[in-house]
Amino acid sequence: MPRLRRIMHATDFSRASTPAFKLALELAKANHGQLLVVHVVTPPTLALPPEGYVPPTLYQDLEASARREAQKRLDVLVGKARKAGVRTSAILLEGVPHERVARAVRSKKADLLVIGTHGRSGLAKLFLGSVASRLVAMTPRPVLTVRGR
Repeated sequence: MPRLRRIMHATDFSRASTPAFKLALELAKANHGQLLVVHVVTPPTLALPPEGYVPPTLYQDLEASARREAQKRLDVLVGKARKAGVRTSAILLEGVPHERVARAVRSKKADLLVIGTHGRSGLAKLFLGSVASRLVAMTPRPVLTVRGR
């Protein structure tokens, strides 16, 4: 079996992502590899107020706040991985999650993508879609899905 030198873990910071992070960390450590932890910030959406106008600065402030919060949470995960002795980098992206993660897998030449799943089924999956299933279809590398709690 080929050695997994670069393992990417895509996280949405949900409880479902925690087991996937732990497994990605274990795999990186066992293979003496690098762990790349990625999160995608999606652009904020706001309902228009009755006046029909939202100042651009409001969007900019919301985006900046979301980026800061995401970076803090990425830093926590990176700290945990480094404490475990794993070489780790954080990648913060913006856009459509499955598209940006698939692009990052290619550009960073990840050997494996590890993601958590929420375990939705039936109508919830039909209407909400599945980032995991889209990533499996779009990513040129193996994708390991880990069911959340």
